Amino acid sequence: MNISIGNDHAGTDYKFAITEFLRSKNITVDNHGTDTNNSVDYPDYVHPVAQDIVLKKSSFGILICGSANGVAMTANKYKEVRAGLCWTKEIVELIRQHNNANILCIPARFTSIPQAIKMVEIFLDTEFEGGRHQKRVDKITGCLS
Repeated sequence: MNISIGNDHAGTDYKFAITEFLRSKNITVDNHGTDTNNSVDYPDYVHPVAQDIVLKKSSFGILICGSANGVAMTANKYKEVRAGLCWTKEIVELIRQHNNANILCIPARFTSIPQAIKMVEIFLDTEFEGGRHQKRVDKITGCLS
């Protein structure tokens, strides 16, 4: 499995911890995030992750910034992306089960690193339920050009 990860300055420490966790599970990680705490523009780090999803270079993506709103908004501009902003494990389960999310967006200012790692684990271990949810997921991209 290949995972693409991106972050702005608020998520650097989270990115390093999540990357270490993923590699311990023998998951390949493509780092598209900043490696410093210097202020950067988050869209610059979102686009490569979203493009990896679109081009099927990665199975899933992870994006981290302060609130995770900006990264989620940017990623969801891509027709093939379903990015979900999560701050609890229950929300993570639902974005996978009901929305077939392919990018997890983590708000670094509202979660701890151990909590974020647990959310990543749940994200990867939770399957899409399909069924009645599939027709809803199919309607998501209907408004995009």
